[in-house]
Amino acid sequence: MSLTDRQLFLCSCNGTAPIDAAALARALDLGEPPVVHSMLCQRELASFADHASGEPIVACTQEAHLFEEIAGERAKTQTIRFVNLREAGGWSPEARGATPKLAALLAQAALPDPPPVPVVSYESSGELLIVGPGREALRWAELVKERLSVTVVVTDRGGFELPVERSYPVYSGSLTALSGWLGSFEAAWSQDNPIDLDLCTRCNACVHACPEQAIGFDYQVDLDKCRDHRACVSACGAVGAVDFDRQDRARSDRFDLVLDLGDVPRLDMPVKPQGYFAPGRDPVAGMKALAELVSLTGEFEKPRFFAYKASICAHSRSRKEGCRNCIDACDTRAIREDGDHVLVEPHLCMGCGTCTSVCPSGALTYAYPSPGELGKRMRTLLGTYGRAGGRDATLLIHGRSSAEVLARHARRGLGLPARVIPLEVHAIDSVGLDLWLAALAWGAAEVIAAVRGEDLARFETTLGFQMRIGDTIAQALGYQGQHFRVVDVDDPTALDRALWGAERPLAVRDAATFAATDDKRTTLYFAFDHLLRHAPVPTTRIPLPAGAPFGAIAVDADKCTMCLACVGSCPEGAILDTAERPALRLIETKCVQCGICAKTCPEGAISLVPRLDLGPEARAPRVLNEAAIFACIRCGKPLGTEKMIEAMLGRLAGHSMFAAPGALDRLKMCADCRVVDLVTHERSADIRDL
Repeated sequence: MSLTDRQLFLCSCNGTAPIDAAALARALDLGEPPVVHSMLCQRELASFADHASGEPIVACTQEAHLFEEIAGERAKTQTIRFVNLREAGGWSPEARGATPKLAALLAQAALPDPPPVPVVSYESSGELLIVGPGREALRWAELVKERLSVTVVVTDRGGFELPVERSYPVYSGSLTALSGWLGSFEAAWSQDNPIDLDLCTRCNACVHACPEQAIGFDYQVDLDKCRDHRACVSACGAVGAVDFDRQDRARSDRFDLVLDLGDVPRLDMPVKPQGYFAPGRDPVAGMKALAELVSLTGEFEKPRFFAYKASICAHSRSRKEGCRNCIDACDTRAIREDGDHVLVEPHLCMGCGTCTSVCPSGALTYAYPSPGELGKRMRTLLGTYGRAGGRDATLLIHGRSSAEVLARHARRGLGLPARVIPLEVHAIDSVGLDLWLAALAWGAAEVIAAVRGEDLARFETTLGFQMRIGDTIAQALGYQGQHFRVVDVDDPTALDRALWGAERPLAVRDAATFAATDDKRTTLYFAFDHLLRHAPVPTTRIPLPAGAPFGAIAVDADKCTMCLACVGSCPEGAILDTAERPALRLIETKCVQCGICAKTCPEGAISLVPRLDLGPEARAPRVLNEAAIFACIRCGKPLGTEKMIEAMLGRLAGHSMFAAPGALDRLKMCADCRVVDLVTHERSADIRDL
C-alpha cells in the first residue's frame, strides 16, 4: 500500500512544528496537499474518529495510545502507522527546510511490515533456585514462597536460622555448575557440611549433644569448633542427617528461574540469560529482580533473531580454526564451537546482532528484520529524501531507548538538522558494513550510530573496526571525510557536535537504485560497484588492515608442492584447482580472509593479503601457482607435480626402506609399473641365486 492509498493525519502540534503541506504533496506525488491539523489530539480528535479507516498514518507518537483507543472503539481502523515528525524534524532550527526529511519518514511509514520471523518458546512453572548467603537467601525465599516454588542453596558456613516451618527445601553447599535459560536451568552443588539440611528434622538433638556448641540453629557444624566427638551423629540416630564421612556429596536439579545473591555472579557473561537475576547484596536491585521473577510463570515467546547458513561458515575445517568473530563478539555466550561450524543457542540469544555484523561471509544474518527488509527501509528513506531535493543526508541509526533521549533533546531546542534522518532499529549492532556502504551508495553522506553511554565502549570494541574498514574504502575511492561513526546520545555536547558540526563528508553524485539482499557479500559488491563507478578517485585495489573480511592469498611458489590441501579446506570455494593441469586458482571476491588455508598448508606456503580488489579480474579465477607434470619413468603416465615428487624423494632418500638399489626409483613410477618393477627385480634375484 502506497502513501496515495493511505490516509494522512498530520499535526503541527499547536503550530510549533511547521509542516508545508504543498511541498509534501509535491515531494510524495500526493496530488492534493494533505490537511495539517494543529490540535489533532484534542479539539480536532473528532476528525480522526470520524474519518480514520483502513491503515492510516498518524504523525504523532506522543498520543499513540489515545488514537489506538479511539480507533478500537470505532472498529474501522485495522492498523495505525505512527511516525514522529515533531521531534524528528519539526522541533528544529531548520524545521522549515525539513520537507525532504519529513517526506522520507512518511514514505517509510507506508512500507508494509516485514514478514514474521520464527519464534523461540520458553515455559516456566515457577521453580525458583535461590543461591547465596543463608541470611539473605532465606529472607528472599520468605518473600516469594507464596508465589513461586522455592529451593534454597545456602553457600556460607552459618550465621543464619532456618525458618520454623519447612515451606521449601533448603540445602547447604557450594554451587559447582550452573547453565541454561528461562525454564531450563541446570544447577549442581556439593554438600560440604556434615549435616544434610534436607534430611534434618530440626529436632535439636544434635544441638544439645554437641559438647563444643559447634552446632547452632542453622543446623550446620562449625568445623573450626568441632573436635570430632561425633556426639551429634549418635544423637541424630536413624534420621541419618549427620554424616562426617558422606561419600555422595554431589546434588543437582533443574529450575525455571535463578536468583543469585552471591557477591560475584555465577554466570559472568555481560548479558545474562533470561530468568537469571544476580542483584548481589543491592536491596533495590533485589526488589526489582523479585518483581520480575514473580511474573515469569507461564509460556513466553521471543523472535528467533538470527539465521545461520552452515555451508559458508568460515569457523573451521578439519580442526583447523579460522574465523571466530561471532564467538568472541557474543555477550550472551550463545555461540559456541560445533565441529567445523558454530552452534547458536536461540534461547540464549538476546538479539543484539553483533555476531551478524562481524561475520565475514554472511553465514550468520539478522532476521528481525532481515538485511533485505532493513535495506528496503533505508533505500526508501534516502531515495525519497533525494527526490524531494534533500542533499548530503546523515542516516542516524538508533534504538528505542535512544529515540526517547533524542526526543528530550528536541524538546530542549536540540532537534535534528534537516539533513539528519533518524532510523529506529531493534538492535543497532545488527546494522553492519554491508548496509552502511549501501547507504552511501543510496546517497547518504554519512551513517551515525547513536548509542547510550553504557553501550558506547562495547559498540566501539565490536564494530568500531568495521567502521574503520568502511571509511578506509570510501576515502580510498576519493569520498573524503569520516562517513561512519558512533555518538553517545547521553552526552548533549558530543551529540550536538556530531550532528551540527560544519564538516561534511563527500557523498556520491548519483544515488544507486539497487536493492539490498539477505546475502551480505552480494549487497557489499553492489555497493562497491556503484561507489567505484562514481568515485572521484576510481581506485581498484585498496589495502586494508589485517582482520578485514576482504583480500587475497599469496602463494610461495618455491615452497608450494601443489598438494591442493588448501582447495579442500576453503569454506567459501574461493580456492580452486583445475582438471586439465596442476594449477592453483583464486576467486578473490569470495575470500573472507579466514586463514584456514594458511593453517592447512603443510609447506607453510600461503599468507594472507588483506585488501579490496574492485577490478574485474577479482571476480574470475586467477592462477596463483602451477606446476610441471612428473611422468612415470616407465610408462609416461602422469604421476603428480615435479615439486611434489621431488619433495617426497628428498624426505625418503635416507630411509632404510629405500636403501636397496632401484628402490627409490619405484617412487617415480605409477602404481602398476611399481608392481611390475618389483616382480622383475625379485625374479632376477632368484635367477642369480640359482
